[in-house]
Amino acid sequence: MTTASVNTTARGITPEERKVIFASSLGTVFEWYDFYLYGSLAAIIAKQFFAGTDPNTAFIFALLAFAAGFIVRPFGALVFGRLGDLVGRKYTFLVTILIMGASTFIVGILPNYNSIGITAPIVLIILRILQGLALGGEYGGAATYVAEHAPEGRRGAFTAWIQTTATLGLFLSLLVILGVRTSVGEAAFADWGWRIPFLVSILLLAISVWIRLSMNESPAFLKMKSEGKISKAPLTEAFGQWKNLKLVILALIGLTAGQAVVWYTGQFYALFFLTQSLKVDGATANILIALALLLATPFFIFFGSLSDKIGRKPIILGGCLIAALTYFPIFSGLTHFANPALEAALKKAPVIVTADPANCQFQFNPTGTKKFTSSCDIVKAKLSAASVNYENVAGAPGSVATITIGDKVITSYDAATLSKEEAAEKDKALSKELADDIKAAGYPSKADPDQMNKPMVLLLLFILVLYVTMVYGPIAAALVEMFPTRIRYTSMSMPYHIGNGWFGGLLPTTSFALVAFKGDIYYGLWYPIVIALATFVIGLFFVKESVHNNIYAAD
Repeated sequence: MTTASVNTTARGITPEERKVIFASSLGTVFEWYDFYLYGSLAAIIAKQFFAGTDPNTAFIFALLAFAAGFIVRPFGALVFGRLGDLVGRKYTFLVTILIMGASTFIVGILPNYNSIGITAPIVLIILRILQGLALGGEYGGAATYVAEHAPEGRRGAFTAWIQTTATLGLFLSLLVILGVRTSVGEAAFADWGWRIPFLVSILLLAISVWIRLSMNESPAFLKMKSEGKISKAPLTEAFGQWKNLKLVILALIGLTAGQAVVWYTGQFYALFFLTQSLKVDGATANILIALALLLATPFFIFFGSLSDKIGRKPIILGGCLIAALTYFPIFSGLTHFANPALEAALKKAPVIVTADPANCQFQFNPTGTKKFTSSCDIVKAKLSAASVNYENVAGAPGSVATITIGDKVITSYDAATLSKEEAAEKDKALSKELADDIKAAGYPSKADPDQMNKPMVLLLLFILVLYVTMVYGPIAAALVEMFPTRIRYTSMSMPYHIGNGWFGGLLPTTSFALVAFKGDIYYGLWYPIVIALATFVIGLFFVKESVHNNIYAAD
């Protein structure tokens, strides 16, 4: 390690270091704001751009379009990670924010499905893919840049500021959405007001570009460049040599996969659960999530700083374990305090779906074009939309599905054998009968604000976000420390974005599909629980502590 890289932990932050943290973090906040606007408005976007499908399929398709941005993030990590290791950190993640900001702005002016038909969702998904590619190059650049400026022994504290940016970006997106929603009203917001937060991104883009143009290149990269040690083939070195590829794999399954599902469960799945499963109105849910984020955000810095003292592994893996062990009681608690009428109905009015198993499909529709027309699929879709738990009972082969609510039996219909008009008439009659019987059994159509215990809901949401700060606060420092300087940007970006882009980004879609399949509003929690526990075990036994690693070594 060079003398220039050795710093005491006792001194304060220099003006240059403060500028590095501020400039990197602020630009990244804006980029996360752009990326998460879509997730925060998924329900409205489903109606605007996927209107050609039924409501349940539209929402799942909207979530998949949201996930598309996550799926391509590893490819962005490959492209921009390679550039970052070849030409430098500064200019690479200047390019990423230009792509992100432009893509977000175009979403704000994109005509909807009713205006241009199938072209609308196609263009929307292309824009989401561009956002994902940009974000794939952004995070690794920002984390590497800050870590390579940090004093020895304070990398966790410095990079923790980058870790706050995802939450602050989400918080900013919720704040802007709430402000616009309140100003124009719910009807106008659903019609055209939702576009305003996307259009605002052009101003954030201008600020971010100006900030990043004023930044200097990373000293570790400049040192490596002056010594002629820059990698000529970072992709080959990172993934073609087993000693480095092994570290990439361990970083993924032993750190970032569990971190990702805890992150997205605590922030996005919690929001979707409140609005879709518990029927809490969007404004109230957004306010509660925003407050939880605001209260918990300082803990990113706390856990990042603590990791400088006790190590990265105990905090990250501890967060995965605690989250996995407590998700079921916490989400049950959300139901109890946010919609007690629903909780009571779930306990007192059990519902049974009797159907031929051969006619029941797993209602996960990646193309948005498949129709679920069997009597079994129809009743399960309606019950899931109403947040009604149900027990599956096998019926006779070829029988029409029935729903039993208490002593009431409702018979479904098979749409495949009917004309469009006949199916619509049957569906209207079934929907009315089912809605009446569900209501009579005590199932509410929406959460009653007067019965909601908002302080307790906020407390539970705060706990969920606190888990996020544990797993996410130290992760950037841990990843930076695992890899040598010459291939750091490429190597750390890949496991981070596969973990967060694939394991985390697919969480809402996968979890809600599991709920519809099983008939249990909590069944989707098994997805993050299993992955978090697997990460805990693998990380505990196979990932080495990195807090004392020399990050200035080129090899």
